[in-house]
Amino acid sequence: MKSFLLVAFSLVLILGIVESFDFHEKDLASDESLWGLYERWRSHHTVSTSLHEKHRRFNVFKHNVMHVHNTNKLDKPYKLKLNKFADLTSHEFRNSYAGSKIKHHRMFRGTPEGNVSFMYENVDRVPPSVDWRKKGAVTGVKDQGQCGNCWAFSTVVAVEGINQIKTNKLVSLSEQELVDCDTEQDQGCDGGLMDYAFEFIKQKGGLTTEANYPYEAEDGTCDSKKENSPAVSIDGYEKVPENDENALLKAVANQPVSVAIDAGGSDFQFYSEGVFTGSCGTELDHGVAIVGYGTTLDGTKYWIVKNSWGEEWGEKGYIRMKRGISEKEGLCGIAMEASYPIKNSSNNPTGTKSSPKDEL
Repeated sequence: MKSFLLVAFSLVLILGIVESFDFHEKDLASDESLWGLYERWRSHHTVSTSLHEKHRRFNVFKHNVMHVHNTNKLDKPYKLKLNKFADLTSHEFRNSYAGSKIKHHRMFRGTPEGNVSFMYENVDRVPPSVDWRKKGAVTGVKDQGQCGNCWAFSTVVAVEGINQIKTNKLVSLSEQELVDCDTEQDQGCDGGLMDYAFEFIKQKGGLTTEANYPYEAEDGTCDSKKENSPAVSIDGYEKVPENDENALLKAVANQPVSVAIDAGGSDFQFYSEGVFTGSCGTELDHGVAIVGYGTTLDGTKYWIVKNSWGEEWGEKGYIRMKRGISEKEGLCGIAMEASYPIKNSSNNPTGTKSSPKDEL
């Protein structure tokens, strides 16, 4: 029995090493050793390219390896790793994975007229930490693939969250319905805005389940039959006051919140663990969701952010981003474009029942 446990533990360690894809100084000693590292990375990620493209990608990979290595030697509160994006240039990465054009949509939307309500304005106290994952309000990490529809994933996280809070049932909802059917203002894989998506869900009477309308990672034609089987409804949405992390804290203390960030930097591309404090601007290009917050043992405040790049990226698909910085926009612009859905009761559309597969 002891031998079996030892073997099992060894396998776990080996799998852990493979998953994290570590490399060492000796791998960087020469082009030959770097090529060997590249081949191992390609095998790990089952990458297949032509010989000419393979050599071009190797040069990109080599540049990224050195960036990860040199950054990790610095005394930063976060670490980088070679993930599935390791053979992409920063430009390619931004276009494929951080290309939701949120800044563009914000500009054309303009400023809302009249009084804008914020239901949490008068909240006086919030807990020192909140993690909606531990409260059962967050589904597993999803992967958008090479489709610029992070806005749909951000929207869905917030709707799944408020639905669980109000009904005590966690239902995985369909991003693909938003991609295919919410096309009047949002543009599927070419970008969109979470506010438009919330409005679409309200007007349509709800959103169907992931199981009923599975994700395809590409633009498709709206399936009206699936669209007309809503599982979870909302009553509207509200915006968090712009450039106000204290207001954002009040909202996140009460429910998961959709936010936009500037995610195009190299450190963000290869983020692995720790509290991210890396260089980034406020060119909002990626929709994510804040599902909690906390403080490290050394007193660093952070947001818990759910991403849509799969579990291999970051801390099993999440990133902790520094909270309470001096710039009013927040790190990477996280406080600039925050919003959340409103659900006033535990009622959902009648005549539709979620299957056991829909509820997690």
